Amino acid sequence: MEMTMELSQKAVKVGHLLKKLRFEENLEFVGFDAKMAEESSSSSSSSPTAATSQQQQLKNKSILISTVASVHHANGLAKSSTTVSSFANSKPGSAKKLVIKNFKDKPKLPENYTDETWQKLKEAVEAIQNSTSIKYNLEELYQAVENLCSYKISANLYKQLRQICEDHIKAQIHQFREYPFKNKKTFVLFLKKIDRCWQNHCRQMIMIRSIFLFLDRTYVLQNSMLPSIWDMGLELFRAHIISDQKVQNKTIDGILLLIERERNGEAIDRSLLRSLLSMLSDLQIYQDSFEQRFLEETNRLYAAEGQKLMQEREVPEYLHHVNKRLEEEADRLITYLDQTTQKSLIATVEKQLLGEHLTAILQKGLNNLLDENRIQDLSLLYQLFSRVRGGVQVLLQQWIEYIKAFGSTIVINPEKDKTMVQELLDFKDKVDHIIDICFLKNEKFINAMKEAFETFINKRPNKPAELIAKYVDSKLRAGNKEATDEELEKMLDKIMIIFRFIYGKDVFEAFYKKDLAKRLLVGKSASVDAEKSMLSKLKHECGAAFTSKLEGMFKDMELSKDIMIQFKQYMQNQNVPGNIELTVNILTMGYWPTYVPMEVHLPPEMVKLQEIFKTFYLGKHSGRKLQWQSTLGHCVLKAEFKEGKKELQVSLFQTLVLLMFNEGEEFSLEEIKQATGIEDGELRRTLQSLACGKARVLAKNPKGKDIEDGDKFICNDDFKHKLFRIKINQIQMKETVEEQASTTERVFQDRQYQIDAAIVRIMKMRKTLSHNLLVSEVYNQLKFPVKPADLKKRIESLIDRDYMERDKENPNQYNYIA
Repeated sequence: MEMTMELSQKAVKVGHLLKKLRFEENLEFVGFDAKMAEESSSSSSSSPTAATSQQQQLKNKSILISTVASVHHANGLAKSSTTVSSFANSKPGSAKKLVIKNFKDKPKLPENYTDETWQKLKEAVEAIQNSTSIKYNLEELYQAVENLCSYKISANLYKQLRQICEDHIKAQIHQFREYPFKNKKTFVLFLKKIDRCWQNHCRQMIMIRSIFLFLDRTYVLQNSMLPSIWDMGLELFRAHIISDQKVQNKTIDGILLLIERERNGEAIDRSLLRSLLSMLSDLQIYQDSFEQRFLEETNRLYAAEGQKLMQEREVPEYLHHVNKRLEEEADRLITYLDQTTQKSLIATVEKQLLGEHLTAILQKGLNNLLDENRIQDLSLLYQLFSRVRGGVQVLLQQWIEYIKAFGSTIVINPEKDKTMVQELLDFKDKVDHIIDICFLKNEKFINAMKEAFETFINKRPNKPAELIAKYVDSKLRAGNKEATDEELEKMLDKIMIIFRFIYGKDVFEAFYKKDLAKRLLVGKSASVDAEKSMLSKLKHECGAAFTSKLEGMFKDMELSKDIMIQFKQYMQNQNVPGNIELTVNILTMGYWPTYVPMEVHLPPEMVKLQEIFKTFYLGKHSGRKLQWQSTLGHCVLKAEFKEGKKELQVSLFQTLVLLMFNEGEEFSLEEIKQATGIEDGELRRTLQSLACGKARVLAKNPKGKDIEDGDKFICNDDFKHKLFRIKINQIQMKETVEEQASTTERVFQDRQYQIDAAIVRIMKMRKTLSHNLLVSEVYNQLKFPVKPADLKKRIESLIDRDYMERDKENPNQYNYIA
């Protein structure tokens, strides 16, 4: 008994503590019945250690059960005999057994307990609603609700609670219906009043629910058709206050007015808006009552604003305004609007400020942005257009048109030929930078740029290819100190990108080969490594067949070096007298450009050396034929002037002219022509370089820039120059009009052969073919553009030469003749 009394006293103390926690933190108790205790007792006999553990658990359970009993007793309920807990001692050292029995009868409620208890609860609810102090202890009120629920009075209790809440809410509506609206300020006061009412309602329902929590968690939870106490409060507020059409309209009008004022730049109470919109969302009328009207107002506002600002502002300014508006709306979504509005709201703004004006924006400002290279504005333009359906596609189309138009101005105008390639490279760098930075490396824009370049660069056939070849020549010549090796390599890579776009690659090959030959033969190549690098790039781009002849030119130069070593040894062995050092390059005719032979009158010493070399070479390679090309020969002459000795690096033709002045002091144009045998046009160019250029080793009488008939020339003994070795043979590197015409004509001839070969190849395979199909297949095989008229001429030529014939029954069809 002493042990039982001690446990009971502890149980009462613990019980009071647990009751307090249960009310304040919504704890729920766990009850233990007699059956569980018996099971625990029977399992405790398995071992002494287990028995001790089970005893402690039963002791704890005893405290909880005793707590339940003491709680009921403390609230004045008559109880039957409580459970008696006793320990039966068996043999020394054995486990103690706890026996727990149920109540015999259920306790009965005292008379008028239900009415009195409800009266207390009603007073408490009204005190909460009127913001006055509650007479009763909250713990006592909570316990009262629990007691009523335990005796099946839950349904009536819920009904009474709902009614008292409904009566209170109904009484609030009049203050809002009759609210006077004199000006816009009264709208704000009205909204604050609504918000205050809502905040009070929420606070009241939280307190009421805390008292009736047991009802909410038992009876309401078990009846799925009943709303929880909180939801009941929302339902009543919605039904009697916000669903009133007059109140709802005024509330929505006020909210929309505040938002409009904020959009116009005024400062507003954002916390008030957040609270009111949160109320609409909690009451589940946000979309039906507010969102639709809000989006309609937004659409109307931005439609008018877009039309107005497109007329008034420049494109960059307008784009920044649109971006600002989008940021503002995104901020509203974060601050007070419901997230469900996000998609519709942003779509509305984008449609009215961007979607309706896509083409107008681009037509008004894209060209200026691109011309001025406005990177930030272009980035913003792309970012905004990406948000609108179809925006990127419209921008892409305008991008293509801009590149074609701008590129055409570079290519079509003959006055820009000197700067065409550099301008193309600069333009390509510019559009690449815009694509990388502004258009985020969008593949569609990259591909569109390539197609646009290919279109405009071929609007003028052949010329871009020729100029690209000459541009490469200018960069690969010796004396080009504009770039380091790394910069030269980068420049060649850029050139190859432009080269890919041109159709007439055979024109490029012809001019490149001619210029490469001059660089190699006159010794003007800046770097063998750079030359071979360019060759490998061309090979990678166009295949081995394209560069086979160019590679052959390099092989000839390397073989010539070996031959000259052998020739020098041969000269030493033959003891050939003379102070002239001869260097010969042996060129395979098929690899090199075609040169027109020019017979000139060489000095006897040179003729003798040529014969010695011819004997030496043919002795090693019988059956070969040597043809001397005097146009590409060059010499180093030693000359004495009043200032001193100089070395002159000159062409062979310049050499022949200068050597004449060892035999006399003055010669006329006709005399020089007869003595040297140089063709008239070439001789005039040669004399012009010697007498009218920067290094004037000859003097002309009369003075002038051009060489005329009757002009006379004397040696300029007063010639001065700061350098010891003076290069005067740059004339050899310059392309004459005749050379250019000859190269173009040669390309045209080669194309005719390729067209003929393609037609015969197709007809041999197909045997019979209609005109349209033949033309189509020829276009597919050729790598250069051909006019239909030129193609028709080649077909007629092949018919005349009996490679093919017209069908007798169908003149539009051709048959192959084996």
